[in-house]
Amino acid sequence: MALLLRAARLARSTFYYQVKTLEISDKYAELKVRIQQIYAQHQGRYGYRRITAVLRQAGEAINHKTVQRLMQALGLASLVRRKRYRSYRGAVGRVAPNLLNRQFQAHHFNQKWVTDITEFNVNGRKLYLSPVMDLYNGEIVAYQTGTRPVFSLVRAMLHKAFARLGLSDKPQLHSDQGWHYQHPSYRHLLAERAIAQSMSRKGNCLDNAAMESFFGTLKAEYFHLNRFETIEQLQQGLDHYIHYYNHERIKMKLKGLSPVQYRTQALGAA
Repeated sequence: MALLLRAARLARSTFYYQVKTLEISDKYAELKVRIQQIYAQHQGRYGYRRITAVLRQAGEAINHKTVQRLMQALGLASLVRRKRYRSYRGAVGRVAPNLLNRQFQAHHFNQKWVTDITEFNVNGRKLYLSPVMDLYNGEIVAYQTGTRPVFSLVRAMLHKAFARLGLSDKPQLHSDQGWHYQHPSYRHLLAERAIAQSMSRKGNCLDNAAMESFFGTLKAEYFHLNRFETIEQLQQGLDHYIHYYNHERIKMKLKGLSPVQYRTQALGAA
């Protein structure tokens, strides 16, 4: 070894430094591949915290700072950049009181639901999405899409959601003060199921922050990261994304589980 080092005109300390550097690089080679696979599987939506959670679920004892450092070395970063919502404190609705009152935690499923409508624009054509979310685990219980924001859009969504309820389930259902939710038919449908109606204060989206957060995530992770030629293409994509959101996309506040995994685990423990 001494002769080789002398022939290469390389100091012994320099040689062993390079060897150590290569060993460190090799140490994380397999982990880097797994990080890249997880990142690709979720189409760049996961940052280092969620990737760390996935690795830990697979039995990898890894620190989030290590994952963060390796992702930086690989040039990987979450493609999602959320916008913050701001609003003033408005007046309480005339049709229904603000029963939810920003208490977004639920102790069991089918206790508190929230709903709203969001709009998408594809080449001048519009698509509307009306979902209902369970605050227990953030799961999208039911949803309906349509090309017009008519009341039948909300009615169809409600019928799908009600089909998920047991006989004794009577969730509180919160919304903003949109005309759909002030409609007599909407109020009648809720009354038939003995469901308590709750409404945000006027002009205050923070009173329905959980639903606004879902819309922000949906658009940041899916709509703005893809290009759509037709409304039909977007509709099909929304079906796939909502299934992904419910069944695969993990949430840190759900102990690194997806909404459906969290609900299934809770049912199994009951």
